[in-house]
Order: sequence, then C-alpha cells, then structure tokens
Amino acid sequence: MGHTLYAIHGSHPCVAVERALQLKRQPYRVVERVPAVHVPQQWRRFRAVTVPALELGNGERIVGSRAIMRRLDQLVPEPALLPADRAARARVLEAERWGDETLQPAVRRLFWVGVGRRPEALASYTAGSRLPVPALLTRVVAPSMSRAARWRHGADDGTAAADLAALPGWLDEVDRLLDAGTLGSEQPNAADLQIASSLGLLSTFADVRPLLDGRAAGALRERLFPRWDGAMPLGTYAR
Repeated sequence: MGHTLYAIHGSHPCVAVERALQLKRQPYRVVERVPAVHVPQQWRRFRAVTVPALELGNGERIVGSRAIMRRLDQLVPEPALLPADRAARARVLEAERWGDETLQPAVRRLFWVGVGRRPEALASYTAGSRLPVPALLTRVVAPSMSRAARWRHGADDGTAAADLAALPGWLDEVDRLLDAGTLGSEQPNAADLQIASSLGLLSTFADVRPLLDGRAAGALRERLFPRWDGAMPLGTYAR
C-alpha cells in the first residue's frame, strides 16, 4: 500500500521529502494543501500545523522533513539518506539541521515578502499544482494569503534585508560543505535534499539568482532540482 504525502506545491521541504520518497522508490500520492488554509486542515489530521506530513501505508503519521527522512531510512535502508560512518553521519546531520533551521526559514521569509511586494508572481508558483485554482483567483487572494504567511513566519522588510545580507555567507557555507564532501556525493544524502531544495526555491528569485550561478552551490541545485515552478521578478528585493 502506498504512502500519502501532504504538501504545499513548491514548498522546499515538501519537495525535499518527495525526492526522498523517489530515491527510496516508495509508492506515494500527494495531497496538496493551500497555503494558510492548510493550518486547520493539518491540525485536524496530524495535530500539527506544518507540512510536509506523511501518512504511511500502514496509517502511521509523521510530520516534518527531518523526521520523515529518518523514518524512511528505518523502513527502507537503501539507498541510505545518512552515511553509515559515525563521523560522516554526524557531519551530515549537522548540515541537515543547519539547512532546516537556518537556510530554509530564511528562503521562506524572502518568498512571502516577495509575494507581498509582487502579488502577481504567486500564480507562477502554482503552474504545476494539482489544485484547479485559476490564475486570476490566485492573484486576487495573493495579498491576503501573503499577509497571513508573513505574520506566521515573522517575515517583513527588516527580516528580508537581514536575510539578503546574510545570503552570501550562507552560500559560502554550502560551498564549504561541498568542498568537505559533506554534500555533493553521487548518492544524495538528507542534507543534500534539505539544502538544495532551499536553493531551488531561491533560484527563482531574479534578484538573487546571480549569487548562485557559477558556484558549487548552484551546481548542486541544478543537479538535484533542475526545474522549479515560479519566478519572482527582478527588482522585487531592491530597497
């Protein structure tokens, strides 16, 4: 029996988990949630308000990308998302934690600040969605949706400026992890998926895309997540 992934289309942690399911060759289907509207839906089903959430074929429920990846490794040991070597495993876990707790929320904050400034861009991020939401409706609801998301994630002009200022250093950290061999092996690990998925969403921001091009972090994103719906127009983050 297949698994069910509850996700928001284009959400970077959701994309990371879906790629993990594919690497493990697990049968699954996706139930898409609408941003902001998903909060009460997730609470009713999982007693948690975030995505991704996975319901296994046996009915077991797991919430959060890191927890899901740990459980998938238990269920399907190969290909492993964590190295067997103890020291290498610790390095990957630390990189995964950094990707989840530092890089991922920053990219999310930038996204919702961008939608607040350019609400017409939201429709481009739903291009491959399974939900039959017309582009016109998406544009109409974008302002209220972005306000709710910015409040929930603590995103505003100040956080956007701070995140943009920190971004070059974060990309240097990704390059360092690649140079050290923690990231970038032929077989992707959990940290690769966690970090490269954030870079995938980041690559759709025209203002910051040049920071990725021509560097190792950008090559990792291109290899693992070559296509990503959405385009945040040039000038969105120029303040």
